[in-house]
Amino acid sequence: MVQELTPPVASARISAEEARMLYEDMVLGRLFEDKCAEMYYKGKMFGFVHLYNGQEAVSTGVIKALKPTDYVCSTYRDHVHALSAGIPPRAVMAELFGKATGCSKGRGGSMHLFSAEHNFLGGYAFVAEGIPVATGAAFSAKYRGTDQVTACFFGDGACNNGQFYECLNMAALWKLPIVYVVENNFWAIGMAHKRATSVTDIYLKGPAFGMPGYQVDGMDVLAVREAAQQAIARARAGEGPTLLECITYRFRGHSLADPDELRSPEEKEFWRQRDPIKQLERYALEHNLMTEADFQAIQEKVSAVIEDAVLFALESPEPTLDELHRFVFAEDE
Repeated sequence: MVQELTPPVASARISAEEARMLYEDMVLGRLFEDKCAEMYYKGKMFGFVHLYNGQEAVSTGVIKALKPTDYVCSTYRDHVHALSAGIPPRAVMAELFGKATGCSKGRGGSMHLFSAEHNFLGGYAFVAEGIPVATGAAFSAKYRGTDQVTACFFGDGACNNGQFYECLNMAALWKLPIVYVVENNFWAIGMAHKRATSVTDIYLKGPAFGMPGYQVDGMDVLAVREAAQQAIARARAGEGPTLLECITYRFRGHSLADPDELRSPEEKEFWRQRDPIKQLERYALEHNLMTEADFQAIQEKVSAVIEDAVLFALESPEPTLDELHRFVFAEDE
């Protein structure tokens, strides 16, 4: 499924400092996921591992427009959301290794990252499972009278789920401070989006519930960032929710267990030409915000951080047996 998109938002302007911040965050996400693939195939990670390569502009563009006090709710493809939200790479990598030093203390693994400290409300294995949680967090913020905004991420496959419609209805009815972010990468595991839904433009479903809906080039971090800033400002001002459909593409299969044989080579190559990191590099060079030396220095810095995270994870202890029933909220028979 190849789709032409509008060019980058012309009004988006950033400083050199902002360009470096956005670039470093996207490179962190990309190189972290590459390292995860390496560790998975070396037998250091187990279970399903869903990587985010190609979609970095969505995570960076939205989350880096939030305040640290705002909430982020993710999906099973949650590593990069967690990193953008400020969870240290050491804590994320250790969790993927199932270690006690992980952000979920080794109990969550790849699909269930969580951090109360960073207002990261978790990754969720079930499709659309995080949407009600995020909506509840937004309701809580409004009920308590804070100015907190919730960013709720999910994929195109979640948009045919009843929880999606129920939560959009409640959020619009109560004017909740939430931004629903659809990461439309056109594939729900192996189901092509156009074969699964009668209305393929997901952003149109927002106005049906009385909220704005916008389709954004999810391979352009500046377009995502500008749309997110507007939606976040609207939510913080008490004007209610927004639905953002970010058109993006994952460069790898659904998970590391997926041979990725359903998507055509032509489709994959088309989207690789829209690599969000390369797009930001070109923009930064054209506008004299960064140099090739800056790109190299950031990549080397991030690579060192990730190698440190792997060493930390390898050296961290396994959870002990006496911790087996801790955090399990059920009475023994």
